[in-house]
Amino acid sequence: MTEQSSVIFRRFELKDLDQVMEINKQTLPENYPERFFRTIFSELPSAFLICEINGDVVGYTMARLEKGLSHYSIFHRAKKGHTVSVAVKPEYRRRGLATKLLKGSINAMIEHGATELFLEVRVSNSAAVNLYKSLGYEILKEIRHYYRNYESAYLMVQKITKNSKKG
Repeated sequence: MTEQSSVIFRRFELKDLDQVMEINKQTLPENYPERFFRTIFSELPSAFLICEINGDVVGYTMARLEKGLSHYSIFHRAKKGHTVSVAVKPEYRRRGLATKLLKGSINAMIEHGATELFLEVRVSNSAAVNLYKSLGYEILKEIRHYYRNYESAYLMVQKITKNSKKG
């Protein structure tokens, strides 16, 4: 990014779909079909965010709300915010873009009533694990052979408190 770069964080719009799908293909081994992106967007549009630099989409995150058993108590049900995917083009990484995208998405999930958050991340992706820890997530457990290539994932969780909103 140069000093003249125009960086915009905003909600995803359907016109962004091709660029988001291309980022997904370029950066992640899990490639989702178009209908999957559309479904996630329709479920919680305020948590599907993109970063745009000089008119080009360079990163995104998408999330949804799920109801189920709490990660913190087997006797309670919870409304859980699930970060489904986050990706930034390699040439734009390590600039805080993913952090800002995630903070916006987390805030949207909290505003829609999430009482806890969770995500899955490759055990080998230490940069992402550290990013999620910096945002308040903790590793709950390892899920063996979670990904198609049989790599394991960490299930990372965060309990929502009154201080959970991200600045």
